[in-house]
Amino acid sequence: MDVTFSTSTPTTVAADLLVVGVAAGQTASLDQHLGAYGTQLAAWLAGRSFDGKAGSSVVVPSLGNVAATQVAVVGLGAGKKADLAKAAGKAGLLARGEKATSVALAFGALDAATAQHVLEFVAVGNYAYDRFQAVDDRTPAIATLQVLGAASSPALEAARDAAAIRARYQGLARDLVNAPAAVIYPESLADEARQLATLPGVTVEVWDLARCKAEGLVGIEAVGQGSTRPGVLIHVSYRPVAAKEHIALVGKGVTFDSGGLSLKPSAAMQTMRCDMGGAATALATVGAVAALGVPVAMDVFVPSVENMNDGNSYKLGDILTYRNGVSVEIHNTDAEGRLILADALLLASEVPGVSRIVDMATLTGAIVVALGPDYTGLFTKDDALAVELSTASDAVAEKMWRMPLDDAYLRMLKGTWGKIKNVGGRDAGSTTAALYLQHFVRKDVRWAHLDIAGTAFLDTPVDPYVAGGTGQVVRALVTWVEGLAKA
Repeated sequence: MDVTFSTSTPTTVAADLLVVGVAAGQTASLDQHLGAYGTQLAAWLAGRSFDGKAGSSVVVPSLGNVAATQVAVVGLGAGKKADLAKAAGKAGLLARGEKATSVALAFGALDAATAQHVLEFVAVGNYAYDRFQAVDDRTPAIATLQVLGAASSPALEAARDAAAIRARYQGLARDLVNAPAAVIYPESLADEARQLATLPGVTVEVWDLARCKAEGLVGIEAVGQGSTRPGVLIHVSYRPVAAKEHIALVGKGVTFDSGGLSLKPSAAMQTMRCDMGGAATALATVGAVAALGVPVAMDVFVPSVENMNDGNSYKLGDILTYRNGVSVEIHNTDAEGRLILADALLLASEVPGVSRIVDMATLTGAIVVALGPDYTGLFTKDDALAVELSTASDAVAEKMWRMPLDDAYLRMLKGTWGKIKNVGGRDAGSTTAALYLQHFVRKDVRWAHLDIAGTAFLDTPVDPYVAGGTGQVVRALVTWVEGLAKA
């Protein structure tokens, strides 16, 4: 998307689509953007009860009244960050739906920070995964976007460039999640990760199954043994000059989850390519951080497997003993994500100098029951880290909700033959999953777990996201890392 800034009058800008923002209850102000045509349009909208609610929209033909072919009126609500996100996302959605490749956006004069926010959400709304669509059936993306209301400046150009990087890597996460399991599997996910090595300061190492076994990564070995595609451990390191902090990310990379011997029903299995959403998020985050040149060192660990059914599948009743000595009884082979995350959390905890570890995973259906598709579940005992992550999430108009991580619930995980079980039962399922992971994090490292089962993949559209992978949390994590660099 080629983005330019302009002070041109909206009525004079030639484009496939002119998107005009109006604040709640201010439809009459359309004349400020569209002159006499705006006055007529405001009267027409009033008869249809359009009130400028955030994200509301109407598309009308310009009929020669302005230079653009069509005009979209989009509600800005109260103009808050979340309202602008809805409006900008709707602009992107409408452009895709109307097959508009040239778009002009009139949301008033935007400062650099607001412009970046708006541009990122235009990209969110304009996204489509059409790899398997016939060329003639594809809808084009925005090619040129004119942002009206302010002349170009170094600050606006820097915001534009940052937005493009952040949006590109959020799009990468969405592409990875949306790709079928025949396209993205452990080895091919590792190939995608290897491409990050072209970025400054980034190196990528992939451990094959033999190396995983030699290193005692029992979760990867066990969960992946039912598949003909062997599991891998992906390690991405980012070492910028003069790094001010050193953190680690861990992302769950189950590229397809049948449930193993605890077999999922067919309907629940249909979209299980999304079970590597944590891996996609982690890889996209380090890619964006490196592309932006943020001076924070990072180690990203992605354990990747397919959880499949075979005579060699791991079984209920098996006991795994991890490299830190914790033994785990298998009570459900469909609770596989935590088994491979344990391997990666142990490795992340062993990296010298790491001050914070954040893992992300499409881990539990329980978090979807608790929070629905709009909120990511945040688990940590570190109040300051919770504030850091929540603040970053708020800054990009995404939603996190802190959930309890109470050691009292450890009793639900107590094993009979091993130290713990891999499930704690129906009650507090997302909390017991997080408590399971806690066993594999070094106690002196600040740690948070993000359960993205609800937010990483949508079965049905939730504006401004179409159905499928969302890439949510990528920009929040990048914003968090940027904050660490400034602290």
